[in-house]
Amino acid sequence: MSSDDKQPEEPAASGPEQLALIRETVRKAKVPKAKPRTWRGAALAKELPVARVLVNKGVLHLDQYFDYAVPEELDADAQPGVRVRVRFGAGAHRVREGRREGGGLIDGFLVERRADTDYGGALAALASVVSPEPVLSPEMLALARAVADRYAGSLADVLQLAVPPRNGRAEAKPSPEPLPPPAAPEAGSWERYGRGAAFLDALAGGGAPRAVWTALPGPTWPEELARAVAATLASGRGALVVVPDGRRAARVDAALTALLGAGRHALLTADSGPEKRYRQWLAVRRGSVRAVVGTRAAMFAPVQDLGLVAVWDDGDSSHSDENAPFPHVREVLELRATHDKCGFLLGSTSCTVEAAQLVASGWALPLIADRERVRSAAPLVRTVGDEDLARDEAARAARLPSVAWQVVRDGLKSGPVLVQVPRRGYVPRLACERCRTPARCRHCAGPLEAPDEHELTCRWCGRGAADWHCVACGSTRLRARVVGARRTAEELGRAFPAVPVRTSGRDHVLDTVPDRPALVVSTPGAEPVADGGGYAAALLLDGWAMLTRPDLRAGEDALRRWMDAASLVRGQSEGGTVVIVAEPTLRPVQALVRWDPVGHAQRELAERAELGFPPVSRMASVAGRADAVAGFVATAELPSDVEVLGPVPLPVSDPGRPRRPGDPPVGESWHRTLLRVPPGSGSALAAALKTAQAARMARGGGEPVRIRIDPPDIG
Repeated sequence: MSSDDKQPEEPAASGPEQLALIRETVRKAKVPKAKPRTWRGAALAKELPVARVLVNKGVLHLDQYFDYAVPEELDADAQPGVRVRVRFGAGAHRVREGRREGGGLIDGFLVERRADTDYGGALAALASVVSPEPVLSPEMLALARAVADRYAGSLADVLQLAVPPRNGRAEAKPSPEPLPPPAAPEAGSWERYGRGAAFLDALAGGGAPRAVWTALPGPTWPEELARAVAATLASGRGALVVVPDGRRAARVDAALTALLGAGRHALLTADSGPEKRYRQWLAVRRGSVRAVVGTRAAMFAPVQDLGLVAVWDDGDSSHSDENAPFPHVREVLELRATHDKCGFLLGSTSCTVEAAQLVASGWALPLIADRERVRSAAPLVRTVGDEDLARDEAARAARLPSVAWQVVRDGLKSGPVLVQVPRRGYVPRLACERCRTPARCRHCAGPLEAPDEHELTCRWCGRGAADWHCVACGSTRLRARVVGARRTAEELGRAFPAVPVRTSGRDHVLDTVPDRPALVVSTPGAEPVADGGGYAAALLLDGWAMLTRPDLRAGEDALRRWMDAASLVRGQSEGGTVVIVAEPTLRPVQALVRWDPVGHAQRELAERAELGFPPVSRMASVAGRADAVAGFVATAELPSDVEVLGPVPLPVSDPGRPRRPGDPPVGESWHRTLLRVPPGSGSALAAALKTAQAARMARGGGEPVRIRIDPPDIG
């Protein structure tokens, strides 16, 4: 037999041996099986093999940390502050080779690396590290925990608001090198305020002053904010400014760029888009940029070595977040100022009751100008009441008095004229027909309403008030009046056919208008800025439509919106005039005439202290179906000094109308109970409600119950 005949037999004999060798090699390899799922068989990190993780589950009974094992291959990237993915929901019985398996993948944050765990069972392993970028600092974690406790919410929900979604392209790009601190700026227009220059000097010197700033009318407030930021940067620290909307953020952004140049601050608004916004946020987190200007979500911006937090126009509803646990910018920045021991600046052309309370308590000092400067900067304010409308034939036809017509004609000779028209949908509140004092319940001082146009009931506690009489004048007659704003604006357009009419509102908001004759009809908060020196005149129409809202803050909010619009008008020395169509004797109208928002806020604060209203007291709202609300309040271990108001039915949401955050589901009948506690018991109330809600969810919950601490709208 030839050698060729023997060759095929050799591979046949060695084939099984080679396959066996391959199988043995694979069996001895250290590559774990099912690596992305369980890391079964993988070696753990030699040091600190336990990761404490906050999972992205915004439910109160899971508001805690969970321990996971750290595979050796993830040891380098699994550092505190990074995003991770973990398996969550597996039972303790699903354990193989010492590792818990199963459950669904969920995102989370790695909070801490530990040497051991206090959990007695087997740990699941981290599934993966989403990114090695540390996005959650210990300071931000402490702030988020404080906010969650303050509003009876979960830590995961707060971090959803604080940390923006990841963008891979933005994360892959390096941030620029930080610029050296700038020189301290001149005081500039801050000299107009009594302690303005001293406030800037304190910031530039590394101090932490706290101030409530009542800004003078005019276009200079963005520049003044920019100077406060520049003074803080000069001390080598960071600064954060939060404004209500993107239009005002753009104005502060432009002022900072003009004062300091580009590259020293970041602009964080929704208009930037997710990639650009995340890139700017990363630059702040990495320390490349030390100053931030942004809207509501920027209140959590991770500014390093924070030296100043500032909020503009804290009374604007945009500062209250619409997502659980509903934090407010002003209160979050107060927490940051306290925790970081940095400066605090609350600025506005008006003054909220909360701002007045900060000054009255001594927590902050006032920054105001003297009366002579206020009179020269503010426009002339003229009032028109119901008696003027009744005597004026032209007013009865067009619901506008002759004095307003004349002011518009004169103003159009030199520039644009602003016409502020209240939004649709304001619900009238009942008031005394004779003296216009709001009608309130004798038991809890809540607002009275007449849903069936016959029987008076309290909107807070639900008690009847059949024998109501005015506490101010004794009258027993009530009134509720809302003037049609749209028709009034149409009448103005017809009266001046040769003048262009521009509108600014929810559907289309103008940023600026040119400095030439035009009628600019705007809803509150959407007023564009007039180029040049400002508007020649302004009409504030239908004052009752703003003052009769069923809300505790109706007068304060109306004054704030009027002053915001009037601040865009030229000063009295330049001929600027404002006409307000509202009852001249009402307190907010008189405050506008005198341009005295601080005095108005102080009087409101004194009255609320006497009646036990927020912010002197603390309140919580519990809303849901009647039986669910009653059961929740009955089982919650509330503080001994709590006062329970209600329950009262909430208006049923119609399918065709837009729903506001917090409104009941469409077509469902919900009730609301208010819980009121005196000063010092707010933390105990929040903790009790959070504990009760967590226990309820752990048991399966049942009908939903919605909790909100310090609701902005309590009637």
